[in-house]
Amino acid sequence: MTGVTGLVLPFFGLIFIGYALARLKPQPVEALGWMNTFVIYVALPALFFQLLAKTPIERLTEWSYIFGAVAATYIVFTIMFVASLLISRSGIAESTIKGLSASYGNIGYMGPGLALLAFGEEAAVPVALIFCFENIVHFAVTPMMMALSGGNRQGPGQLALDVTRKIALHPFILATAAGVAAAALHVTPPVPIERLLAYLSSAAAPCALFAMGVSLALRPLKRVPHELGAIAVLKLIVHPALCYVILSWVGNFSESWVFSAVLLASLPTATNVFVISQQYGVWMERASASVLITTVLSVATVTALLYAITNGILPPDLFP
Repeated sequence: MTGVTGLVLPFFGLIFIGYALARLKPQPVEALGWMNTFVIYVALPALFFQLLAKTPIERLTEWSYIFGAVAATYIVFTIMFVASLLISRSGIAESTIKGLSASYGNIGYMGPGLALLAFGEEAAVPVALIFCFENIVHFAVTPMMMALSGGNRQGPGQLALDVTRKIALHPFILATAAGVAAAALHVTPPVPIERLLAYLSSAAAPCALFAMGVSLALRPLKRVPHELGAIAVLKLIVHPALCYVILSWVGNFSESWVFSAVLLASLPTATNVFVISQQYGVWMERASASVLITTVLSVATVTALLYAITNGILPPDLFP
C-alpha cells in the first residue's frame, strides 16, 4: 500500500494544493488563463511529441486497441444518454452533457502524469493514442448532438468545417502528429531543442494538476444533480471495468498498454465537460458539480485500482 500511496499522494496532492491556494488567496478566474495556455499549448504537446518521436512507428498503429478504448467510452456515453432521455425525460442537449459527464474522463490534465508515474514511459504511446482518438470523436459528437437538439444554429457545411478545424488544430493532436512523423522519419531534434522539450515536458504534469485544482475551487458546488450517483458509478467503476473487458477481448496487448487504458477510463469527469456545458448554456451548475464530486471520489477509486494493479490482483488479460 505504501507504493500506491507514493504514486497517488503527490498526484492528488498537487490538485489539493491548487484548490487550497485558490480558496486561501482568491484571484479572478482570468488569472488562470496563462497557466491553462501554457499547459494546453506548450507543456503537454512537448511531452507528447518528445515521447512519441522516440517510439517505433509500428507501435503507433494499434487500431484494435484504439477501437476498444473508444468503444468503452461511447458505450458508457450511450447508456447515460439513453437513460436520461427515457427515464429523466431530458432533452437531447441536456442528455448529451450527462452522457459526457459519465464518459469523458480528465485524460488531458490527469492522464499523462498519472499513467507515466505509474507505468513509466511505456505508457506514453497508449495515453497519446487514446487521448487523440477520443477527442476526435468528442469534437465530432458534441456539436452534432447539439445541432440535433436545435441548440446549434450553424448550417451543416459550417458545422463540418468547425469540427474539422477543432480536430486538425488542437495542440495535442498537432503534437501527436508531429511526434508520429518524427518517429516515421527517424528525426532527432538538435540537443538544445531536445533539452527545451525535456524542461517543458517535466512541467506538464505539475502545472496541469495545479491548474485543475484551481479550476475546481473557482466553481463552487451549487446544484448537485440527482443523476450524480449514476454518473459517478458509470464514470469511476463501469467505464474502467468495461474498458478492461473489451481490451482483453479484442487483442493481446502488453500489460502497460491495458492498464494505461483502464487507468485513463477510471479518471473523473473532465473539466472540459463544464466548458462545453457553458458553451451551449446547458446543465452548467450540475456539470460543475459532477466534475468536483467525481474528482473527490476518484481519490478512493483510483487508489483502489492502482493497488489492484500493482499487487497483481488484476490480471493483465482476462482471456489469455
